Amino acid sequence: MRTLFADEIDPDTVRGLLDELARDWDGEGVELVAVSTGWRLQSRPEMREFLDRLHPEKPPRYSRAVMETLAIIAYRQPVTRGDIEDIRGVTVATQIIKQLEDRGWIEAIGYRETPGRPALLATTRQFLDDLGLASLQQLPLMPEGPSLQSSFDDLLAVTLVDDTTPALDLSPHPAADAVPMERPNESQS
Repeated sequence: MRTLFADEIDPDTVRGLLDELARDWDGEGVELVAVSTGWRLQSRPEMREFLDRLHPEKPPRYSRAVMETLAIIAYRQPVTRGDIEDIRGVTVATQIIKQLEDRGWIEAIGYRETPGRPALLATTRQFLDDLGLASLQQLPLMPEGPSLQSSFDDLLAVTLVDDTTPALDLSPHPAADAVPMERPNESQS
């Protein structure tokens, strides 16, 4: 919005106006929410039942392998395909990575400085937007313990369209051995 008004409005004023708009819409069928790429005016979750009657929509279904791979990338990023295979205990099919990339949920952000220089995968802002999140810290809590199975189940339970998820603390996987790669379209948020 600052760009729209040629930087004539300071960030605090813009934020104040957005907060005022959010308050104005409080109690209505729509809400103004902050997401990773900015702000979005969307229907409230309690309106979903009525909207589904007007336009029944079946959200895309993803296999358990796709969801497990996505959960590993989201919670442990940045990770290589080999890291994912070590955690899952099975080979990750190329089409799984491609499906997540095509959806715009993951991307290669660099390469690990090891033999073969495997790509480091991380989630995108589109992933956060589709989940209705402003940051990774809002992902469902990763439980303690040796098994990731319950984490996969938690992520599988998250509806990837127009729902909100509980806030939590998330510590990203360190990427000390990563070589950064330029991210296209990383201009302004």
